[in-house]
Amino acid sequence: MPANKKLLILPGDGIGPEVMREVRRLIDWMDRRRMVSFDIAEDLVGGAAIDARGTPITDETIEKAKDADAVLFGSVGGPKWEKLGFHLRPELAILRLRKELDLFANLRPATVFDPLVDASTLKPDVVRGLDIMIVRESTGGIYFGEPRGVETLPDGSKRGYDTETYTTAEIERVARVGFDLARKRQNRVCSVEKANVMQSGLFWRQTVTALHQREYPDVELSHMYADNCAMQLVRNPRQFDVIVTSNLFGDLLSDLASMLTGSLGMLPSATLGAKQPSGKRFALYEPIHGSAPDIAGKGIANPLAQVLSFAMLLRYSFGMEEDAALIEKGCVNVLKSGLRTADIMAPGTARVGTSVMGEALLRELDKLNA
Repeated sequence: MPANKKLLILPGDGIGPEVMREVRRLIDWMDRRRMVSFDIAEDLVGGAAIDARGTPITDETIEKAKDADAVLFGSVGGPKWEKLGFHLRPELAILRLRKELDLFANLRPATVFDPLVDASTLKPDVVRGLDIMIVRESTGGIYFGEPRGVETLPDGSKRGYDTETYTTAEIERVARVGFDLARKRQNRVCSVEKANVMQSGLFWRQTVTALHQREYPDVELSHMYADNCAMQLVRNPRQFDVIVTSNLFGDLLSDLASMLTGSLGMLPSATLGAKQPSGKRFALYEPIHGSAPDIAGKGIANPLAQVLSFAMLLRYSFGMEEDAALIEKGCVNVLKSGLRTADIMAPGTARVGTSVMGEALLRELDKLNA
């Protein structure tokens, strides 16, 4: 494959550069062993960009992201930048990327690999074989709705307020992503809201139902209140296939679902934009574990979530299903061999650091690719 797939790499802060280094080694391996190469650019975001350029992300970096076919993001933030104020914080980098690239559909898989079934705090028979995809709307809702602010009332007290708001188009486009994914999985979608107490929730349910009847009658659709969904994820998570929900509820439910797997260090994510007439679709991929400043620089971070985010990138942005599946299989086989980073240690396993885990993956891929 010629190097015509443009990839922008943004390692960020904390453990971001450490785990991204293992992905770069994987990309080099693909060039040598799979004859797959990429046109790669790398840039600063988050605290690293604040230190070097005075802003979490520059206009030039945004333009690079728009020019790329996909963005692979590490993590941002840390105590060093916590006192800079709300309008100059590292996390603005990811928020601006999502907004300016209109990345409206956040995909958060919660998958329990067989070797890690005992890592979950839930009983093995509850989580064994778990494979959920949560599709979270990520550019609308209460995080972006207007009006919002803090005002002083006539009696001198204050009131803070935010607005939950969605249009028909915003709901339909994220629901389509969920329905399309379901068709390639178990063909089931659960739409989650609070239609019993929120007008926006009732509108969400009505809009998803109408779209389902018009365009996706072959997909099984159910509805669930967000609070009940949280309970059901703990009680019987395997009842779900694809969950589609709003920005706020998706934020909460995806974090809850992630811990069903036993470790944030194992979970990737993707955030997708709309498909353009050219066929291109803006997309950003990142692990969900954050910058983990307490272990940054120690060489002990788990790189597999970043690696699995790259696998998602291959699948959803480049259509490279075989390569994505190969990497995922390699990760599972390394875990079966008994190697563990600190976050997923278990009795009878061997503790290794970031680079050793990355090297073990490459050796396993050599075997699978032979």
